[in-house]
Amino acid sequence: MRKLITSGSKFEPILGFSRAVRVGNHISVSGTAANGPDGTVGIGDAGAQARQIFKTVAGALADAGASLDDVVRTRIMLRNIEDWKAVGDVHGEVFAKARPATCFVEVSRFIDPEWLVEIEVDAIVEGDTP
Repeated sequence: MRKLITSGSKFEPILGFSRAVRVGNHISVSGTAANGPDGTVGIGDAGAQARQIFKTVAGALADAGASLDDVVRTRIMLRNIEDWKAVGDVHGEVFAKARPATCFVEVSRFIDPEWLVEIEVDAIVEGDTP
């Protein structure tokens, strides 16, 4: 069974993606940026952007029947690799218990120039019913 989790973004149907997808006990959360109701959160502060991203990710996981404790993999994309420590500190707080596999990579740019970080997450939950 496939369950699509939406964020309500107008771009989801246009681009053909979901905030998250659950198939069985596996959940994948799309690349997530620090978007809030009034635009980008934490402009100029990669750590603050990471906090906002993990709030968004936690909501998507909850909608899929999971939590941050179920995360097994994170992928962190940074516009400036020098921000790895600020984002890593937030990652360490959020995942002190789960300690997922992860990677940090530098990218040349994002869709929105205010974004400093984008994060993807995979989770596995017990059972296979969403």
